[in-house]
Amino acid sequence: MKKLQKEITSGNTSPVYFFHGPESFLKEELTDLIKKKAFPSEEEAALNTTVLYGQDLTLGEIVSRASEFPMFTSRKLMIVKQFGKYKKQGAQNKQKQHLEQFIRYTQNPVDATILVLDADQIDKKEIQKAPFKDLLPFRHDFPLIKNPDIFATERAAQQGWEFDPEALKAFSTYIHPAAREIARETEKLIMYASSRSDEKRITSSDVYECVGISKQYNVFELEKALAAKNLRLCSGISLMIMEREGQKEGLMSIVRYLTTFYIRIWKLHSPGSRNLPLSETAKMLGMFGKQEYFAKNFLQYATRFSLSDTERAIQALQQTDAALKGLEAYPDEKYLLLRLMQQLLSQK
Repeated sequence: MKKLQKEITSGNTSPVYFFHGPESFLKEELTDLIKKKAFPSEEEAALNTTVLYGQDLTLGEIVSRASEFPMFTSRKLMIVKQFGKYKKQGAQNKQKQHLEQFIRYTQNPVDATILVLDADQIDKKEIQKAPFKDLLPFRHDFPLIKNPDIFATERAAQQGWEFDPEALKAFSTYIHPAAREIARETEKLIMYASSRSDEKRITSSDVYECVGISKQYNVFELEKALAAKNLRLCSGISLMIMEREGQKEGLMSIVRYLTTFYIRIWKLHSPGSRNLPLSETAKMLGMFGKQEYFAKNFLQYATRFSLSDTERAIQALQQTDAALKGLEAYPDEKYLLLRLMQQLLSQK
């Protein structure tokens, strides 16, 4: 992604791009960057940019439109959204003719056209077939964001800002792991923090105040209470989270967070895992960037929770998750929460 962005920024644009995957925000950003680099002004870009949709066009029609020369300028930008759903019209021999025409175009594209083919996630078997396999030299994949903390760190760094470790932990836990939302909320955080200080650093207070997370009742305080095996405090914090976020939504958030918490502890019960360098431990636990700072906490947690405690906790979380998905009847979410806390901290 960074390599592609650098190439476009330097003005080294390709005549064809095949953007594939579900992360639409990043595809839109790069398409906008192509537009800025292809045209000297916004007016010229508007006049020479065409947005079409795959379901309205056959492969032959895409080639026909892409082969047309631009008006008044040396280049044009043609964007075909939902390309994976291109129209298959006519008899089999006609469709074959369109396919062959399209493949020939990709082998020798028109210099005056920048063709951006934008497709959502295509089935693994389908993408190995024509015309998608023939677009492999132009293909760039855009999967969903897997590590929101890394993406948020990179977005902030683009503007010369950085997150404190506690701030990044809070932000990446509560933010929806989608590029569009992470980018928008990071931008808001930077604007908020810049009004507070000239220092380009986002603190945990900035996150709590701007994103709207309670300083007392959040999953981080719950983690501390759980590590201390304080049943009463765990139950109280959890109930307040549910009160704030909604009963079912809050409990689902707690279950997701604690599942990650216990799976990390479970991994540290594997032979030799606690003797690794801290950076390797963090990597094993799925903690990247500044999250590595918290890997040492889990080394301590692994001494407080035995393997049997951890496996019993994971089973209890799976049971609660199943209930929330309708696979088990329950009176209300508060009952589920209190039962879960009893199961997590029972001394069996």
